[in-house]
Amino acid sequence: MTLSEIKVGLVGLGLMGRSIAVSFLLSGHPLVAIAPIRGEKEEAFDRIRDLLREYLNDNKSTQSLDLYMSALTISEDYSDLAQCSLVLECVVEKMNVKEEVYGKIADVVRKNTVIATNTSAIPIGNLQKFVADPERFIGIHWAEPAYNTRFMEIVCGDQTSIEVVEWVYQLAEQWGKEPILLKKNIRGFVTNRLMYASFREALYLAENGLADKEDIDKCFRYDFGSWMTLMGIFRRLDYEGLKDWAIIFRSILPLLDNSDQVPEIMQRMVESNAKGVQNGIGLYPYTEEEAKIWELKFNQFVKEISSLAEAYPADIVEQKLKNNQ
Repeated sequence: MTLSEIKVGLVGLGLMGRSIAVSFLLSGHPLVAIAPIRGEKEEAFDRIRDLLREYLNDNKSTQSLDLYMSALTISEDYSDLAQCSLVLECVVEKMNVKEEVYGKIADVVRKNTVIATNTSAIPIGNLQKFVADPERFIGIHWAEPAYNTRFMEIVCGDQTSIEVVEWVYQLAEQWGKEPILLKKNIRGFVTNRLMYASFREALYLAENGLADKEDIDKCFRYDFGSWMTLMGIFRRLDYEGLKDWAIIFRSILPLLDNSDQVPEIMQRMVESNAKGVQNGIGLYPYTEEEAKIWELKFNQFVKEISSLAEAYPADIVEQKLKNNQ
C-alpha cells in the first residue's frame, strides 16, 4: 500500500502539530487534522500552507502547493477521523486532556486503527491505559521542524503489539526519517534523557559562575557540534580509543551535577513568563526581527545538516566498501 492510500489523522494544531501536518502532506498522505481549540482551524490552515510554500520554494520543487493542500482536511469534528489508519495526538502535555482526546478518537475510528502520541515526556504505558485495545497504542516522537529533521523516536508501551511497532517503523522510513526504537517504557525516552543530562550540567556550570552561557554554548557548537552528526556517542568513544575511559569516568562522574530540582535560572525564567524567541524574553534577549532570523536560520541549518548526515552515513566504511565493489 502506498502512502497516498493511507489516510492519517492528527489531533492538535499548535506549533508542533502544524509542522507534523506538513511532514504528512509532503509524504503523500491524505490528512485529516482536528483543531480541538476554538479559533485554531483557520489560523492552522494558513500556517500549514505557508510552511509548505516555504519548503517547496527552498527546495526549488516543481510540485503544486494546491495539490498538497488538497489532501488536507481541517475539522473540529472527530468523526472525520473514521477512515484513518493512523491517528497521532499532538496536544498539551496534560494527562487529563490526552485522556479525553483518546476517548474521542477511539469512539470514531476502527478497532485496528493505530493511535499514537507525540509526547516527549509522559511514559507511553501511562497513556496506553486510556485507550481501548491498548496494543495498538504507540509513541511517535518527532523533532522540530518535523518536515526537515531526520530524527524520529518510536516508543513502545508495555502492551504495544510487535505488528504495530513494525508497521510504524516502516512508515517512518518512508517518511524519510532515521527512526530509533525504544523497546521499554521509561520516562523521558532516549533523546530527552540524553539532552536533559546535558542541559542540567550546562545550567549548573552557569549558575555557579564556572563559565558564561555564551562559552558553554560555544562548547556545544564547536566541539560536540563538530562530530555528533557524523559519529554519535558510541562511535566517538571507539574513535578516541577506550583504554582510558574507566579512569576518566571514575574521576569525572562524581563531580557532575546530580540535582533533581528545577535549576534556579530556569525557575526565574518561568516566573518572568520568559518564552525565548517567542516573546523576546529568555536566557538571551531577542528583538522581533532577531527572533524571525533565528527561526529562518534554524530551518536552513536543519536542512543542511540533514543533507550532511546523509552524505556521511554512520556505517561509512561499510558504505565505502559497497561502493567499491
